[in-house]
Amino acid sequence: MIRFSPAPVAVVVDTREQEPYSFDAGLVTAERRALPAGDYSVAGLEGLVAVERKSLDDFISTVIHGRMRFRKELRKLAAYRASCVVVEAGVVDVMLHRYRGDAHPNAVLGSALSIILDFRIPVFFCSSRQAACQFVQAYLLAAHARWHA
Repeated sequence: MIRFSPAPVAVVVDTREQEPYSFDAGLVTAERRALPAGDYSVAGLEGLVAVERKSLDDFISTVIHGRMRFRKELRKLAAYRASCVVVEAGVVDVMLHRYRGDAHPNAVLGSALSIILDFRIPVFFCSSRQAACQFVQAYLLAAHARWHA
């Protein structure tokens, strides 16, 4: 059973993150610093835990057009104890082509499956930015409870 800290957990937000999440201030404090990989981590676990956040359009652009650069990032994340990619949209948004560009939905889903199978990094489609924020907060709190010294 995971026991959560009674004090707020320090979450690190990468300095390159352009639209940082607003977490529950009673549970999380946020500090901005450069991270070795990902957009979010837990203070003290920066080399072990990371979340890569993507809007749907950014995910499409990254996996279709920026594939080589993103694969370098995925190789870093694959070495972590816990890492994931969180997409601020649902699979239905992919299937209904609710994104910019001409990438076929099957190519997008194939790219997500490649991340999961080739790098063993889960990709979570979280239906909306708000749902993704809640998921990332819960993920980081659980990682903190499990591995923080």
